[in-house]
Amino acid sequence: MWGCAVTETQFGGDEYDVSVSVSEAAVERALDVRPADVAPASSLTFARNVFVPLTTACRYTCTYCTYYDVPGEASLLTPEEIREQCRVGADAGCTEALFTFGDQPDDRYTAIHEQLGEWGYDSIHEYLRAACEIALEAGLLPHANPGDQTRAQMATVADVNASMGVMLETTADVQAHGGPRAKSPEQRLHTIDVAGDLGVPFTTGILVGIGEDWRDRAESLLAIRALHERHDHVQEVIVQPVRPNARWQGEPPGAETMRRVVAMARAVLPAEVGVQVPPNLTDVRGLVDCGVDDLGGVSPVTKDHINPDYAWPALDELSAIADHAGVPLRERLPVYERFLPADGGTADDGWVSQRIWRAIEDGDRYEAVRAE
Repeated sequence: MWGCAVTETQFGGDEYDVSVSVSEAAVERALDVRPADVAPASSLTFARNVFVPLTTACRYTCTYCTYYDVPGEASLLTPEEIREQCRVGADAGCTEALFTFGDQPDDRYTAIHEQLGEWGYDSIHEYLRAACEIALEAGLLPHANPGDQTRAQMATVADVNASMGVMLETTADVQAHGGPRAKSPEQRLHTIDVAGDLGVPFTTGILVGIGEDWRDRAESLLAIRALHERHDHVQEVIVQPVRPNARWQGEPPGAETMRRVVAMARAVLPAEVGVQVPPNLTDVRGLVDCGVDDLGGVSPVTKDHINPDYAWPALDELSAIADHAGVPLRERLPVYERFLPADGGTADDGWVSQRIWRAIEDGDRYEAVRAE
């Protein structure tokens, strides 16, 4: 239904070795979707995580982002700090270690590069691999979201991650990404495509309210769908509104906009792909009838370092949201069940590496979550 048409819009190109086609008919169908056209989910899920920001260095300077620090101010967590944060998360019953850093720091961040070298690492991805090893030793499943990645970079860390992710954000060229180091939609699409090639269960999503229009939203969701149909690797798509912060004073998307775009996501994406809405950034109660089925990673021990002004809700609040929707709330692992081997299977029967599958099989906490 969503892929057939004569007229198409093409995304990608030779620079990033990715090509994605979106049909005009599919865009028109997506633009016609309204909340009444989709069914509410039969349950809501969430993951319990500890959020570990390896560094605030980033080569981009998006005008809506408060995560990055400028050169001279960006810091790098030490292995001891990573180990302590993972210990606290494991003690609190978390199953996920969410690792983030700004897209690979460029040459302006000399202090970050020098620090990595002093610790014996040639790159931030080598350090990310070491951080994932620390998380696994603490009894947590790593989920890394390190921005744009080359195939070699992702291959460096894929086997020590239960899943990975990057926000597509939008296929449009928006002013909010502007400047000499502007984010490239094609590079993001390339990263999502590489994840599929490498067999990595993947999370992506769109940002709502950064200057994109309704057609851009439809095309972004359809581009994600096309890459998922190519590889079958997208586990969830986040529909995330941009909220005011110290660097962004734009008007946030209203309730009706969010209802329509969430419904569009549910209609466009295949049934096996979850639709996630962050409960600290929007009123999920007003969206649960639009096809939302996941509330994302929520931490009982760390703040949302991407959106520090907006606290994650407590578990009781997540339960209240589910009660409002009249559906059960279930905890999940950072990798969706469909990517794991069936009962009695081996790692060869699923998507995750031997290392990750052994951790899941050996962890009592993981067994309890999977049994819900």
